[in-house]
Amino acid sequence: MSDITQITPGWLGSEELELARARMPILYVEAVPVRVDDSGEVTHVGLLLRIGSDGAVSRALVSGRVLHHERVRDALLRHLEKDLGPVALPRVPASLQPFTVAEYFPTQGVTPFHDPRQHAVSLAYIVPVSGDCRPRQDALDLVWFSPEEASSALVQQDMPGGQGVLLRQALAHAGCLT
Repeated sequence: MSDITQITPGWLGSEELELARARMPILYVEAVPVRVDDSGEVTHVGLLLRIGSDGAVSRALVSGRVLHHERVRDALLRHLEKDLGPVALPRVPASLQPFTVAEYFPTQGVTPFHDPRQHAVSLAYIVPVSGDCRPRQDALDLVWFSPEEASSALVQQDMPGGQGVLLRQALAHAGCLT
């Protein structure tokens, strides 16, 4: 029997990941899950409720790394299923164009986005979901907000690292903010 832990191909071990994060930007995908009406208008925005390693409760978007040799579409679908459950029924568009590219820096103030662990480049998407969402992994819950509620200062203050800014950009891109 081997003492070496098998890891999923494409994943780095914790030490390797820390070395990579210290030397180069890491590619992520982020998704704003939405419910849309029959005309395609956004009616609700889903935000995950999480507890961070420091014990702080926060709201978050679906997000995660793109693995080595993984298509962006596959990474987006993998993270949507991981965070929202297998029957969320996301409708990822045929033309996979992000509504924005967010750059997270370990130094605050370079951009509105901050991640103390790393420099990360994130492709951000608005993804309609029509199924039953049941958060998994490290998410405690998924709460649906109207676009007005989601863009409120009360919700925005619960979104660390600039994700509130990203959410407002998504809402503006979808025509929800005036």
